[in-house]
Amino acid sequence: MSCSVSLNVLSGGRKTVVSFQHHSYQHCNHDHFLICILIVVLTLEADRPSVSVPVLGNALLECCWKSESVTYTWVMQTPNSTMDILNGTNPVKKKDGVVCGQLYLPQVKLEQTGFYTCVLNSGSDTTHGTYLRVYEPLKKTINLSETTKNKILIAEGFLLLLCVLLPSSILLLKSKELNDLEKKNAKKEEENIYQGLNLDDCCATYDQIERSQTQGPYQDVGNIKEEEEEIQLEKP
Repeated sequence: MSCSVSLNVLSGGRKTVVSFQHHSYQHCNHDHFLICILIVVLTLEADRPSVSVPVLGNALLECCWKSESVTYTWVMQTPNSTMDILNGTNPVKKKDGVVCGQLYLPQVKLEQTGFYTCVLNSGSDTTHGTYLRVYEPLKKTINLSETTKNKILIAEGFLLLLCVLLPSSILLLKSKELNDLEKKNAKKEEENIYQGLNLDDCCATYDQIERSQTQGPYQDVGNIKEEEEEIQLEKP
């Protein structure tokens, strides 16, 4: 008589499956029993949650575990809830005793989008699984070469430089014109101040003012006769 019990233990991203297989044998002529218990520990490694591949690209999926003598089969579950069985490559051994089953899909199509899992030991255990997303890449509306792109960037930089320099140059020219205009107006105002004045009258008035300052407000009476012929007596 034999029986088996599986116990699943989750730890972080890993899933450990402990299987107990019990076998008992009875001899025909004796009442002796032989009991054999086999414990199989299967640790499932974390799978990649999703893989995105463009149309006609190559996809490589992996499901990994830690155990010996494990058989596996790839199963794809489509969005329409249909199940397809796929054949993968032989298990590949990696470091730390990890064994990985691989599924290589060349030139994938949109119909191959789905959830891929590994069924281990004829359906007793399954891996976490990986979702494969096949997408169509965006098409370029304008296909430009790198040389053309560089030329466009240079032209944009030149235009940006012009946008910065032209306004500043215009402001400088306007400020210079305003300064010249102010200088011309100031010069015209000075000319208007002296316009219409008689220089002879100005000189006579200046002589009188200067003479009054040198002689003072009073005159010497003794010198009146001598100066009478030249200058009349000025009243104080």
